[in-house]
Amino acid sequence: MNKTLKRYFVKSVIVLAIIHLIYFLYGYFTFQGLKNIDNRTEFYRFKFYDDVSISHFFVSGLFLFFFLIFLIRNHSRENYKGRNLLKISGCLLFISFLTFSFFVSYSFGMNAKLKSELSENDFNNDKKLLNVLNPFLYAYTSYTSEKLFNYENILYPKPYPVIKEVDTIVPGEFPITETNYYSIDTIRALTSTFDKTTSKADSIFDIIGFDKEELHKRVISKRIVGDSTEIIFKSVSVRPEHDEDICIFVENKSLFKPIHGDSIEKQQYNVAVDRYKLLYNAKKDSLTYTFQKLDTLLRKFNIETRLVPKELSKDVYHYRDNHDEPLNAIRNVFDRKTLVEKFTALDRLFYNPNYLHPNIIGIYFAVIFSVWIILFLFYLLFNKKKAQ
Repeated sequence: MNKTLKRYFVKSVIVLAIIHLIYFLYGYFTFQGLKNIDNRTEFYRFKFYDDVSISHFFVSGLFLFFFLIFLIRNHSRENYKGRNLLKISGCLLFISFLTFSFFVSYSFGMNAKLKSELSENDFNNDKKLLNVLNPFLYAYTSYTSEKLFNYENILYPKPYPVIKEVDTIVPGEFPITETNYYSIDTIRALTSTFDKTTSKADSIFDIIGFDKEELHKRVISKRIVGDSTEIIFKSVSVRPEHDEDICIFVENKSLFKPIHGDSIEKQQYNVAVDRYKLLYNAKKDSLTYTFQKLDTLLRKFNIETRLVPKELSKDVYHYRDNHDEPLNAIRNVFDRKTLVEKFTALDRLFYNPNYLHPNIIGIYFAVIFSVWIILFLFYLLFNKKKAQ
């Protein structure tokens, strides 16, 4: 390729870059904001019927029309062959791609605006707040669910978590059962050391008449990790129903929305610790202040709410201190469905953005390659005229 043709390609790319910048800014300034995000919100996917698609069609068509005219008029009939033609075809393919990807820049503009209004760090902090407060946010009928609220969900303080064991005292058609809870403990040791210790322990148990089978029944799992052995077993008996520092709100370990990239188990434990401290160690004003932060969060995302932090705090403390009273009323009224949809949409926009929808990928690349072939064939046609 001569310098004149190279400059023409560079100028064309600069023009396309400017158009891409315009579409980026268009996406940035037309983003409707956090309050309008819902489960249907997505980044642009060339829908063929809105202003971006229509303008894209005309801008792309006009650019290619004038690009081809000036290419043939000023830069053809050079009788390029072999390597030069390969370079020219590569440039034409790149220009074809840039010409049909303005909507991608529009999508990046929307993404940039979203993250200027809500940084990933702030988004994670909002999630953490909702995760800590999640057990306070259920509709009151959910508090009777044994699946959502049970002693086995308690992760903090020690000796929790626990495992439930139901023993049959009297068998038969109407058996009598007894429920026991045991704390879960872990032993880790080098496998060689563990084997030696186990054999010695078995000898001692035989001498003193200790039931080894009973001990083995307490083992929940045993596994080899590298050169170590890890045993998880049932330890001391626990009576959570008589524990004054345990209430229904610590019997749920569900996360509202996990923070992306962090261990679920670690998050569950950390928020359980924060929740317990908020209920039992912090000043009462701390819980009210935390509910005020929740109210602010709901209003930031335009979630309909009737929360009154002081009243909700009173309800929480009432049911914290009255274990045996069924939880049949708690003043935590807000639009739960919209909040879930909003954060599900934000998760998708942050971590799985669709800049090019799967439904049009085939059509999109077919158009790019078709236009590239047409441009290249036109150039070949006029490139060879000089040799005739």
